[in-house]
Amino acid sequence: MDRDTLYSIGELSRRTGLTVKTIRFYSDKGIVPPTDRSPAGYRLYGLDALARLDLARTLRDLGLDLATVRKVLDREASISEVAEVHANALDVQIQTLRLRRAVLRAVARRGPTTMEMDLMHRLATLCRAERHQLVSDFLDDAFRDLEDNPEFVALMRSAIPELPDDPAPEQAEAWVELAELCQNADFRIALRRTASDQAQEPSQQDVSALHDALDHAMRERFDEAVSAGILPAFAKDAPRADSLGGLYGCAFERADDGDLRRWLLARLQTTADPHTERYWQLVATINGWPASPTLAPVYTWFATAFCHGR
Repeated sequence: MDRDTLYSIGELSRRTGLTVKTIRFYSDKGIVPPTDRSPAGYRLYGLDALARLDLARTLRDLGLDLATVRKVLDREASISEVAEVHANALDVQIQTLRLRRAVLRAVARRGPTTMEMDLMHRLATLCRAERHQLVSDFLDDAFRDLEDNPEFVALMRSAIPELPDDPAPEQAEAWVELAELCQNADFRIALRRTASDQAQEPSQQDVSALHDALDHAMRERFDEAVSAGILPAFAKDAPRADSLGGLYGCAFERADDGDLRRWLLARLQTTADPHTERYWQLVATINGWPASPTLAPVYTWFATAFCHGR
């Protein structure tokens, strides 16, 4: 073999910009095997060593491990195959980094304790399947053996929170809070009670549309009470509360029920449960849905006015 076509490690170092130590390491790992040896026993490399070193450096810069680099150089795996696998792996890493960034920004906003920060990190970095499982387990537990209101259960299951791959800090924070809320026993009880109450009070009309009309009417009455200076003197507004009570009675065909007042108050207590309302607010934040205005002050005012009007 022509001695002029062979290079020493020092010559390869000067041509490639890699250190002698790095080239020797690659050579020991079989990535750039020597072509021959000099009479003194020094390793010599052919022209293909330059190309192998350049490709090895590129692949290493892209994050490939040495074993994979060697497979590519030895044609045991194609560059396109290796690139596809590692691009997918990078997608996972990028998603994880984005979640960590969102958690860090949420931590900066909340200023939690060390224990709270650890919980935030563990909850936020769950994979999508684990997040779904957490919510599904909560709903399974809340609605176990409840068969009389499948529509309500289906609604809850259809609104699974989906944390995006690149969440904003408030979305990561909302997910952590929702995950914690799903561990709240009082919320599970309230959710189950809501489903049971609705199933026990069937209506022949479109209950959903009537609820919307009632909510609208309650808002109008609430605004009237504020404008008239009635709030917080709830007792003075009993007629308005009675009017709303009539709307509720019509909606659920209970207008002739002598115990309508007590039934209404029990139902309002369920509807205005702060855990339930907060759950839907958090789901909207996580999923990027438009936020709906809270009805809690309206329901609270109505219930109080109704009590004073007895």
